[in-house]
Amino acid sequence: MKSVHDLNDAQVSDIVQMALSDHVAFADIEHQYGLKEKEVVALMRNTLRTGSYRAWRKRVATFGRRREHYK
Repeated sequence: MKSVHDLNDAQVSDIVQMALSDHVAFADIEHQYGLKEKEVVALMRNTLRTGSYRAWRKRVATFGRRREHYK
């Protein structure tokens, strides 16, 4: 299992792209990279600009309420 500090720039970029996608669940990211949802959220907070992060969290929360087992 990797930690956020063990990831290279390409992996961080891939995780951010996956997290921004509406078709990839946190479980998929965890399966591929070993990062829990809280770690992905922290990575996104540190990587994205503040406004982009807030918009992403709002969208993720909306999907979470609408779909079980989804972001």
